[in-house]
Amino acid sequence: MQDSNVRPISVADEVKTSFLDYSMSVIISRALPDVRDGLKPSQRRILYAMHELSLYPPKKHMKCAKIAGDTSGNYHPHGEAVIYPTLVHMGQEWAMRETLIHPQGNFGSVEGDPPAAMRYTEARMTHLGGSLMQDMDKDTVDFVPNYDERLTEPTVFPAAFPNLLVNGGTGIAVGMATNMPPHNLVEVVSAVCAQIDNPEITLAELMTHIKGPDFPTGCTILGTSGIREYMETGHGSVRIRGKAEIVQNGNREQIVITEIPFNVNRADLEKKIAELANEKIIPEIAGIRNESDENSRLVVDLKKDARAQVVLNNLYKHTELESSFSVHMLAIDGNRPRVFGIKDAIGCYIEHRREVVIRRTKFLLGKAEVQAEKLEAFLLALGHLDDFIKIIRDSRNRDEARANLKAYTFSIPTAEHLGILIRSQPSIQGDRYVFTDKQVDDILELRLYQLTGLERDKVKAEYDEILATIKDLLEILANEIRVLTIIKDELRVISGKYGSERLTSIQAVEGEIQNIDLIPNDPAVVTMTHFGSIKRTNTREYTLQGRGGKGLRGMETRQSADEEDKSDFVEHLFSAHLHDFLLFFTNTGRMFVERVHAIPEMARTGKGRSIKNLLDLRPEEKIAAVLTLQAVGAEDEAMWAPDKYVLFATKDGTVKKTALEEFKNYRKGGIIALKIDEGNELIDVVLTDGSNEICLVTREGMCLRCSEAAGTYQALIVDSETGELKETSASSSGIRAMGRGAAGVTGIRPEEGDYVVALTVVDHSAQLLVVSERGLGKRTPFAEYRPTNRGGKGVTTMNVTEKTGKVITAMAVHDSDELMLMTSKGQSVRIKVGGEKGIRETGRNAQGVKLMNLNEGETIQDVAKVMTDTEVEGENAEDSGAVSPGAELPADEASASGAASETEASQGEPPASEDSE
Repeated sequence: MQDSNVRPISVADEVKTSFLDYSMSVIISRALPDVRDGLKPSQRRILYAMHELSLYPPKKHMKCAKIAGDTSGNYHPHGEAVIYPTLVHMGQEWAMRETLIHPQGNFGSVEGDPPAAMRYTEARMTHLGGSLMQDMDKDTVDFVPNYDERLTEPTVFPAAFPNLLVNGGTGIAVGMATNMPPHNLVEVVSAVCAQIDNPEITLAELMTHIKGPDFPTGCTILGTSGIREYMETGHGSVRIRGKAEIVQNGNREQIVITEIPFNVNRADLEKKIAELANEKIIPEIAGIRNESDENSRLVVDLKKDARAQVVLNNLYKHTELESSFSVHMLAIDGNRPRVFGIKDAIGCYIEHRREVVIRRTKFLLGKAEVQAEKLEAFLLALGHLDDFIKIIRDSRNRDEARANLKAYTFSIPTAEHLGILIRSQPSIQGDRYVFTDKQVDDILELRLYQLTGLERDKVKAEYDEILATIKDLLEILANEIRVLTIIKDELRVISGKYGSERLTSIQAVEGEIQNIDLIPNDPAVVTMTHFGSIKRTNTREYTLQGRGGKGLRGMETRQSADEEDKSDFVEHLFSAHLHDFLLFFTNTGRMFVERVHAIPEMARTGKGRSIKNLLDLRPEEKIAAVLTLQAVGAEDEAMWAPDKYVLFATKDGTVKKTALEEFKNYRKGGIIALKIDEGNELIDVVLTDGSNEICLVTREGMCLRCSEAAGTYQALIVDSETGELKETSASSSGIRAMGRGAAGVTGIRPEEGDYVVALTVVDHSAQLLVVSERGLGKRTPFAEYRPTNRGGKGVTTMNVTEKTGKVITAMAVHDSDELMLMTSKGQSVRIKVGGEKGIRETGRNAQGVKLMNLNEGETIQDVAKVMTDTEVEGENAEDSGAVSPGAELPADEASASGAASETEASQGEPPASEDSE
């Protein structure tokens, strides 16, 4: 027979219902604070258990084990192991802006050290913790049965101060979480009073009272936009920064950190700084030590040549010395979770205190009326003392005496004559004053000494006082303004007694740290190998040598995983400042953008890191060219000048011109810079003004000079008879500007087997330097190359032989320039272009000079201009001719590239050769 109490239930429905019930239980009864007193149930029960134990100051502290045990046994049956951490948290000065519990013993530390066991620690409430329960015994809040219905507990505390705003709180419920920042008690009380005075107060007006969060660990808030956002919507993010100062210690500087951001573990911060130093992310750090006592003090020692402000900015970036505090002001309001703006939260607190004051007033009124009723009976009895004594003496027992007294009445005038307050109570029947049962019992309890004249006067005075109290209480209940005034007055008393100065300062957003502010704008040499390792090195690591030197050991190279018999070699080398932007162009025609400082810094002999950690390159891609652009302004808008163009040259002699601003909307994953057919690849990229002349140089030593602008123009050439410069008319079909997706037009037509190796902009204040792979080079005025139309084969710029080796690169150079030469074995040499030991200026037919001695099997793989020594110190940048921010440079000076090949290396000077067309 089937049980009638059993019915089928859908499992899905049951799971849904049970989960919702569990979720609401966690949300309402465990995880989220109440908007009225700012406490979670566990916190409220701990404080109430301490209230029951009378642990108010200045009483002695009591063992935390006793407090946790009473809380668990009477109100919060979830075990002492979860109660004790909550108790400890309310006593930690670095966790609570205004602690609610006064600890005694080890309550942990800001470094994450755990507290001692509860049997060793003691606690009592602070004055503010006790004020949360002030007047709780005056029927100001509701009580409900505890978990086993043996006792009762309050559903909320009267909360004499706005604890939710002052101390904030965190909590994670099911599907929601709260994270409220703490605020200054004095400011919050001022804001509450202002909102009471003006319920229509604006957020801007409230923010004149509450400046923002006030964290117990001090620190600094950056900007006010996040503060305004969370105060208005309940959501927002506030950037906070620890307090640090730079101090001089002998001939070195130190960074002393005295305040850390809220909720940051000091020991973890110390460990992170040490890791950054060990991993050379911030190599200027020499050491760190913790000198903290009751106050935080982390001392970061710096190396002798370190820039302290730069190191400090890096600490802000890489560590939690600067962090974000995400605000989500979610709390329980009327048994429902709700997100509050600051004004709504204050409004809820005001309404709660209004209810508390009204309920307290009604409670006090009831007590006063009971006392008045008793005193009325005394006064009436004392006024007719003989009659009352006779009634009591003639009665046989207490019950008869009660009945006889009950039957005794007074006329209203008689009562008024005795000063009795005539109230609308059961005591009044018609024109007679009749004793209530309570009054009769009070009369029977009268003691003989109370019949004396002095006692009568005392009763009358007490009665008059209680009448005045009743009148005042009735006025409070009838006058809303009185209620609100009481709220303000009580808050101001709390603020005056326990308020403190603001700990957290607020700075304007102008001081926000960006990447460009994190490093000095030092010069660096960037090197990249054939197999894709990249690094940057400070130019000071390269010493100046004369022409023909053996060079320093440069970048360590790796073995290819696929070609173990081939060593890696440096394929690209260029110089730039750390603030500059790098536009990386791949051989397939894509472009990436990164800052120089984003490239890992290593020593001259370092191997570098894979560029794939920096750029999202495809397997078949490699970097063909790099443009360096100076960052201008906060948004770097001026960098993308509308009157500048990017000119591309591909291996097959194709050229294309595209406006620089078309590359403005770059993406992290790269964008298409130009269309390249299969089998072709990008060789070089330069920056032009749209009317420059360019030179295209091939591997077999051919050079074509043409103009990128269409039409007839005046070109400088060398007079074949006098050898002097003269102007001549030249015509050009030009290179029209195209979009990023275009393929381009023919620039030079190389012979079969030949291909383009370099692209440079003509600069008549400079010369064209041509370098061969066997270490020979020569520089020739651009005027030696006659201008032609694009699409030709060009003229000879170097007679390529077995002794010279093929041409590897060509570029415009000045006498003041310095060059960095890198070989296939990683050797480097830095030489001057001009001077006695420099590169001799010759005609186009000259042989050239030896630039670098090479070992057997070694070849020159790349050449780039580097900054002069004066530029390294920030002087005479205009005269150096090197790549430097602020100078308007020809395009080839903003790039360096090369296509490397492996050929036999030889030394010696090649013979002169005839020009060929």
